[in-house]
Amino acid sequence: MTNAQKNANEIIHARTCHICEANCGVLMTVRDGEVISVKGNPDHVLSEGYICPKATAIPDIQNDPDRLRKPIKKNGESWEEISWEAAFSEIAEKLARVKMGVKVPSVYLGNPNAHNYATNFYMRGFLKMWGSQGIYSATTLDQIPHMIAQKWVYGHNAMYPVPDIDRSEYLVIVGGNPMASNGSIWTVPNFKKRVQRLQERGGKLVVIDPRRTETAKIADEHHFVRPGTDTALFLGILKSLQSQDLIKPGRLEDMLAGWPELWARLDSFDLSALSAHCGVAPSVIDELARELGSGKPAAIYGRMGVSVVRFGTLNQYLIQMINVATGNVDREGGTMFPAALFDPVERSGTGSYGRYATRLKGSPEVLGELPAAELAAEMTTPGDGQIGALVVLAGNPVLSAPGGQHIGKALEDLELMVSIDMYVTETSMHADYILPPCGPLQNDHYNLFFAPLSVRNYASYSEALYPKSETDLADWEILHGLTNAIKTLDGAKPDPKVEPRLMLGEAIKASPVGVTLDEIAKHDNGYDMGPLKPRLPGRLKTEHGKIECYPVAIRPDLDEFESALAASMNSANDNNFLLIGRRHVRSNNSWLHNSRRLIKGPNRCTMMIHPDSAGVLGLGDGDMARVHNAIGEVEIVTEITDEMMPGVISIPHGFGHGHKGVKLSVAQERPGVSCNDLTDPGIIDKLSGNAVLNGVPVSVERV
Repeated sequence: MTNAQKNANEIIHARTCHICEANCGVLMTVRDGEVISVKGNPDHVLSEGYICPKATAIPDIQNDPDRLRKPIKKNGESWEEISWEAAFSEIAEKLARVKMGVKVPSVYLGNPNAHNYATNFYMRGFLKMWGSQGIYSATTLDQIPHMIAQKWVYGHNAMYPVPDIDRSEYLVIVGGNPMASNGSIWTVPNFKKRVQRLQERGGKLVVIDPRRTETAKIADEHHFVRPGTDTALFLGILKSLQSQDLIKPGRLEDMLAGWPELWARLDSFDLSALSAHCGVAPSVIDELARELGSGKPAAIYGRMGVSVVRFGTLNQYLIQMINVATGNVDREGGTMFPAALFDPVERSGTGSYGRYATRLKGSPEVLGELPAAELAAEMTTPGDGQIGALVVLAGNPVLSAPGGQHIGKALEDLELMVSIDMYVTETSMHADYILPPCGPLQNDHYNLFFAPLSVRNYASYSEALYPKSETDLADWEILHGLTNAIKTLDGAKPDPKVEPRLMLGEAIKASPVGVTLDEIAKHDNGYDMGPLKPRLPGRLKTEHGKIECYPVAIRPDLDEFESALAASMNSANDNNFLLIGRRHVRSNNSWLHNSRRLIKGPNRCTMMIHPDSAGVLGLGDGDMARVHNAIGEVEIVTEITDEMMPGVISIPHGFGHGHKGVKLSVAQERPGVSCNDLTDPGIIDKLSGNAVLNGVPVSVERV
């Protein structure tokens, strides 16, 4: 990669920020080996100079004195340093003893793995030797409803239809907040500027959310919706499209399978009942349908708020049907399928479903994933198949998974726990061994998972900024070391060590674009392959080669929702509040709270509540509130704001750093509370196994 020489002591390095899905281009100025400045790259093809505060925290992580530099092993109540060779050997021996009994090994993968292309080249071999059937991961706390709906509708779990915001004239966002997330399952940096351009050309942005979010504040319209009821909203839009004679798939019509059957099934739903259930007025639903079905380029997009609910997969399926019904799939300005150099659709199978099930609840395997909500029970319930050994790679399920406090207790009773983590966190504090990877600026970076989600076709590769020392290992090297230690103990031949960059280069060389990784690396501003283009029907991977509009697998949930809708019409209001999470642009799940420059400013771990709701409870701004249900309770500072829908409270995701034994000195100055001490691991989206983190019933009272 070329670097602009500023003076004898300063060099500007063009890199990609790896913290979130946006993959913004950054310029890092290094003086005498230290990063002294992080700025947006104004010439970057995708981010156009934009960065959010998270990018400035990358040097903080690299230089953090709390970051572990060597492997450590638990010795009673303390930790002792251990060599890599000893750690790998001891772990392999203890794993072998677990496998000799009735217990089984398992794996939990955290969100940062999606931002580290190199580990994924070594993951399959490691999982095979570790002996895990299926994995638990952040996928079932987040996006798996997208992936399974895409598999059933388009034929592949990696066929992500993303809103083509740069050419759209009408965009509806439900349960998403790109102003905080920079896009999620939608790589869309510089979102605010893109919205401004949409509005300047006469377009509109509409946000539907129980909170008037940062995104809602820049939208043309915002409407409240009752948490967990978005299924009724999406069905209502489909019913309204039908009643207004706006079902016009256009060029998609010849690609549709099961289309008449879908509409016949929807006949039994009534718009007024759907409206009453979700709290969105019939007139608003009709207007949404009218605009989406107007014939102009438009799209509807739903994210976390509609995924982490009981009918999350059904919601994502219905969103696809709305875009299909209005002719806005595979259309400029609608939703489109990006083209990536590393194409997961062409390089992998279409994904699996139900090959096996969880031991206790019989939840189906989905794309190799098992519900993270069931992890604690699988560790604590005796019997054949009980989890006895667990490796956690860059994850913190004690804060991020439902009933997190129960996971923490379950980890204590494992026969072997290994964390591959840079810190002693709420999760890794329970480990027998912590294996720390090198710092983020000692890794190279390629947008492996996020190019297929991008609003523009592009690729970007960044060399490592700093070399590794002799004792530094990257995540992939740790996986390689563990894999070979297990193989050696089994008497098998160890695997050779191959640089992931070489594997990536070979994969890119196979792309039809005809470019090499070395050529991509020369493009400091990203390798631009132009705007998104129509790709259907050739891109479809269903057995019949068409868009499946009425998948057999979706039908039971549609029936169950209809029954739940009827029951809700006859149920009394128990005066409980509904809890939703929230994210902030200065945070990313639980793993940036040790950056002082990000955590400074007002307290962000508060309970947001509407003034009317607070008044009924006698709560004043700044008062301590007790939030509780059958799962747990927290005490938290009250923030009164009309941004909240009455009857709904919001507690941010990722806090709760007050555990004894955690070594995050900055985060522990403002520990906050974990909203997942209130979420119920017993409730999941049955189709995908995704956790239910939104619309959680709770009671609130003044402390």
